[in-house]
Amino acid sequence: MSETGWGQLAPYENYGRVDDRKEDFLVISYNEATSEKYATHKHASHTMLLARDPRVLWDLYPSRAAILMQMRFDGVIGFPGGLVDPGEDPVEAANREMVEEVGLDLTKHSISKDNHITSFFNARKSLVLHFFGLEVTLGEFCDIERRNLQAPDYGSETLGLIRPPLYTMGDNYRGLPAFLSNGFAGNARDELLTGLQYFKTHTAEEIQVALTAQQQHADVNQGCLGHINPSS
Repeated sequence: MSETGWGQLAPYENYGRVDDRKEDFLVISYNEATSEKYATHKHASHTMLLARDPRVLWDLYPSRAAILMQMRFDGVIGFPGGLVDPGEDPVEAANREMVEEVGLDLTKHSISKDNHITSFFNARKSLVLHFFGLEVTLGEFCDIERRNLQAPDYGSETLGLIRPPLYTMGDNYRGLPAFLSNGFAGNARDELLTGLQYFKTHTAEEIQVALTAQQQHADVNQGCLGHINPSS
């Protein structure tokens, strides 16, 4: 199979990599992130859309909430968003990206500075990330999901919406821990976990239990792979 390289996407190759390291992302305030100190850096905005969901699935697992993530064009999972264009501020970029990638109707729902959750600075990439959270009703969430098929970037930059499972099943792995084993763009996994605490769907202790279960499963799988004989 021939490789075509990055072509016109080459300027963006360094952003949203699945191998980005958590320790490279320093949490900073919105005021600092938008100050002159970072004026010459690249900026990006992403948004978590959330709706409380009171259902108990199969009379076993509390749904807790519906959260909108997406399969990206590069095969990894992330939140709707992207780089801030020249002349935009992070809030304007967040709204534009939600229109382009999700089809959000800004006359009904829009993002403001009040929706800011946190910002991150990655010195290695000279990149500032702004993470927002927008809460809607479950009915509104479902309407937004249905309209996604008409979003301008659907089928090119975005390849479908994903609802992360927020429960852990009886084997203590399937559900949220298994979801956390996926490949995520940049620090999208940490954005998800930050958002869960921000919206109080999960405690810090619950998140740590899920992370521990995910890591234990990964360790077991790695041990199994280590016993495979390549010549067999």
